[in-house]
Amino acid sequence: MKYGKFAAVYDGLMEDIPYEKYVEWVASHVPSGKLLDVACGTGTLSQLFAEMGYEVTASDLSEDMLTVANQRFQEANQSIPVLQLSMDNLEGLAGFDIVTIAIDSLNYLQSGKQVRQTFREAYEALNSGGHFFFDVHSVFKVDTVYMDSPFVYDAEEIAYIWHTEPGEAEHSVIHDMTFFVRQNGLFERFEETHEQMTFPVDVYIKWLEEAGFSIESITADFSDQAPDEESERIFFYAKK
Repeated sequence: MKYGKFAAVYDGLMEDIPYEKYVEWVASHVPSGKLLDVACGTGTLSQLFAEMGYEVTASDLSEDMLTVANQRFQEANQSIPVLQLSMDNLEGLAGFDIVTIAIDSLNYLQSGKQVRQTFREAYEALNSGGHFFFDVHSVFKVDTVYMDSPFVYDAEEIAYIWHTEPGEAEHSVIHDMTFFVRQNGLFERFEETHEQMTFPVDVYIKWLEEAGFSIESITADFSDQAPDEESERIFFYAKK
């Protein structure tokens, strides 16, 4: 997945994501340790984990995202190693106490086979007793909420029109986004197409257990409540 110009506007579009709650969720279970932030994007979560005292390594497949992340870390005087790796191929990384795959990044994988391989890679990257945290879009969000497009966002420097349609696979969605970004008083237009897919909760549980994990908790929507039929974001905490 290549994000192109999207990396430059990503942080502005993610302002509503409560990253601090994500850190609190992880810290409530594991207050310290060596942490691998897989699919780190522009590094917002990696930076927060580092500020909390975790020993952080950040990885992402997108060179554009990693460029932004590196700049973020340098400006914060943080020494966070950055690796360009796919979620489903962590190239033998090991020795971590915690692995995170945050903010529905797992939903960018395009097959169940890739998800299962990613779980195996996370398992191998962890020490015995290590902790795995990730979240995904619910089936309800992909099949119902996303189908209420178009969505429109209009801010001072960035605007977009976001259309969605069902993908070919079950519980998948294609996002077609047209962005308008202010540059030197003028708006530059560019387009991005992203595809995501998800699976029912019981399928994720099955694949985690197949990889060797035990399920510690499953919650929804940045709360400590169990998912219901209209939950939109599902949080998994598993242990090796």
